[in-house]
Amino acid sequence: MAGSMIGERIRMLRKGVYTQNDLAAAADISVDVIRKLEQGRRHTASIGTLQRIARALGVDIAALVGPSRPPLSVDDDQARVVAIRDALTSVDDLLGELDGADAPDLAELSRAVTYAWGLYWTGRFEPLAAMLPRLLAEAAAATHDATAPEAGRAADLAAQVHTITAETLVRLDALDLGYVAAREAVRLAEAVSDPLRAAATRSGLGHVLIRQGRFVDAERVYVATAESLQPRGETSTAHLSVYGGVVLGGATAAARQRRAGAATDLLTEATAVAQRTGVDRTDYEIVFGPSSVVMQSTDCAVVTEDYVAAAEMARTMPPGAALPLASRSRHLLDVAHAQLRLGHDRAAESTLLTMERAAPEWTVYQKLPRVLVGELLTRGRPSTRLRELARRLNAPRAPQPS
Repeated sequence: MAGSMIGERIRMLRKGVYTQNDLAAAADISVDVIRKLEQGRRHTASIGTLQRIARALGVDIAALVGPSRPPLSVDDDQARVVAIRDALTSVDDLLGELDGADAPDLAELSRAVTYAWGLYWTGRFEPLAAMLPRLLAEAAAATHDATAPEAGRAADLAAQVHTITAETLVRLDALDLGYVAAREAVRLAEAVSDPLRAAATRSGLGHVLIRQGRFVDAERVYVATAESLQPRGETSTAHLSVYGGVVLGGATAAARQRRAGAATDLLTEATAVAQRTGVDRTDYEIVFGPSSVVMQSTDCAVVTEDYVAAAEMARTMPPGAALPLASRSRHLLDVAHAQLRLGHDRAAESTLLTMERAAPEWTVYQKLPRVLVGELLTRGRPSTRLRELARRLNAPRAPQPS
């Protein structure tokens, strides 16, 4: 990432508001950092430092970082993918060019990772994609420079960065590159000595495999991971939660193979685990609990085209379900799909509008809403609200059946 580009943006944003000294004081950083960035004499800045500058300027960090290179085409998503690819597949370590000054304090890196997860779970993929090249570079520097006492923590954070990267690349339709990131997350987790982190990275890999259409491989990964975590004796709630989430992943993979019996068995196991945890939780960035079981059971019913069961299951969603925004939105998409297939067009329209209103940034990165809206446009006289939604999503009108 060109430091001069960051510096130009900082200078533009602070102009007429802050002097360099004032901005440094507001961000609680050295004014020397601001000067060097603006002058192009500093080519790196940690995510934590950029977060502090962005917060002082009242902007999102994406306003500072942007893509790490000029777009190669008008396709912004492709430019983001290229920037992430370059950071993910960097050869700097082979050339001895990893800059020790690039490595942030691990506490600072941890805060940046937490921030990135927050962007992911709220569906804010554009700023997330913008910060990932820098975050990948920092994670690489941290693992390269970490001494023995901190090596495990650095590897844990780097594994998380690569899992976030994999999930983001999937949203950008870069599935093969997402697989590369997910496999690297699994490799990094091997140095952590935490079986739950290892399981979480394998769960992320399973999701990428599902998106690639490799359902058999995904189920094998999920089931093998679940078997390695099988609760025995006294088990922590976090262990149960991660185990349950992995089992749910296996169910979704089985359902996509139309193996309804296997999916049902895994959902039954997950239901029993959810009864033990009692509440919705997020451990190791795996969301699990009673609400997750309902969500994935609905998904499995939709995938196997049992839309009546899907609608019935969705009605059992606990009130006040503690699901992240991205998960809630995905569930509403399944509900709308079932409603449309059952001929409940107005209900499907209402559900899609609710979903888009709650998570507009998440929605634009999904293909299915456009498909469902396009189909609704052909059924009866579309409402003004539906036409406006179709315009926002750039949804094509589905072809009429011949």
